[in-house]
This record gives sequence, C-alpha cells and structure tokens, in this order.
Amino acid sequence: MNGTALLHLLQLASPSLPIGAYSYSQGLETAIERGSVRCPDSAARYLARQLGDVLAPWDGAVFWRLLAACRIGNSSGNGAEDSAGGSEAFWQWNARYLASRESAELRAETVQMGYSLTRLLMELNLVPSGPMRDTCLPAALAQAVHALGVPHEEALLAMLFSWTENQVLVCVKSIPLGQVAGQRLLLGLRPAIEQAAAQARSLPDDELSSWAPGLAQLSMYHEIQSGRLYRS
Repeated sequence: MNGTALLHLLQLASPSLPIGAYSYSQGLETAIERGSVRCPDSAARYLARQLGDVLAPWDGAVFWRLLAACRIGNSSGNGAEDSAGGSEAFWQWNARYLASRESAELRAETVQMGYSLTRLLMELNLVPSGPMRDTCLPAALAQAVHALGVPHEEALLAMLFSWTENQVLVCVKSIPLGQVAGQRLLLGLRPAIEQAAAQARSLPDDELSSWAPGLAQLSMYHEIQSGRLYRS
C-alpha cells in the first residue's frame, strides 16, 4: 500500500469525516440503558459478537461486493455512471442493504450518512455530480474507496475499525468508561476485526445473512427511549 493510498484511507476512516457517524449508536445506547452492556468486559463481548454475527456476514460482506461492483463497473466502458459505481450489480447490492434495515432509525442512519458522504465526494470532485439516489453508507464508502484508489482489503478493515471505534466511543460516553479503558477495549477487539474481515471476504453469496433480531429489537426500543444522546 503506497503512501498516497494510505493517507486517503486514513481520511476516510477519520472520526472527523463530516457524515455524522458520531451521532448514532445503532441500538448500543439501549443495550447500555437496559444493563446488557455495563462494563468493559460486557462491552467487549457485545461488540465482538456484533462483529462476528452482524458485520462479518452482512455489512462487511455487502461492502466487499460493492467494492467489486465498482471495479467491474469502471471496466465495462459505460461512461460516467459506471465510474461513480453505477453498475447494475452495485445498485442491486445497495437496494438489498437498504431492504435489510429492520427499523426506521437504522434505515434513516445509513441513508443520511450515505447521502452526506456522496455529497462530500461530489463537492471534492471525486465522483460526477448528478441526481442523488438513496445510497446506503457502505455503497457511498465503496464509491469513495474506488475514486481514491484505496486497496480493497485495507478498506474493508478500515470500515470495520471505524464502526468499532464509534461503538467504543459510545461506551466511553454512556457506560461510562475512562479513555484508557476505551483504548484498551478497542485494542482488544483487533482479533475480532481481523476475523470479521476475513469472513466477509470469503463468504459466498448464499451464506450472507442480516439475521439479527436482537439488534433490531434494541433499535426499535431506542425509538421510544427517553433521554437519548444518539439518533439510533
């Protein structure tokens, strides 16, 4: 991985990327409120299970396919639409991901951040400007990775790390954990991140799964939770 690609990847994975990731907890705030996550050990178990049961077989696996669709679309010679990740396969996986969002908050989250990242890419002249479509965050991120020439394996790891880092920050603020405990938790989840990336790359299409009823219930409970700090 050359220095330019690494710098591009660090920018995409940065918490300062202006797409609003810091304002979402993806149901974790409710898990903390209900006592399922209450200390570093329970947080580690919760996040490791999320990585293995949700991120690896669905979010990461779909992102991996969106990256491939961007590459295939760009090589098809169909013009500007393909260069922005406009292949048929790309939009099919985008639609499947949107359909997998079981709650209103989870769908609104990925559409809002997908819109914000797509708008940012247009303003940076990394993708052609044009009509905005409902684009999930993994699809918009795949477009960014493709436009900036970031290697796909490293991009997948960065996506999983960014998700994990954001969840750890929720724990730091809401359990609450100290900053050192948060960094210890993040460091301890490295093997789970690497394993999730390897699983996401290797799963065939017929083994992908978004089945996570517990997460869906947490997200729906969050819609009526009072005193929320986060939007999901």
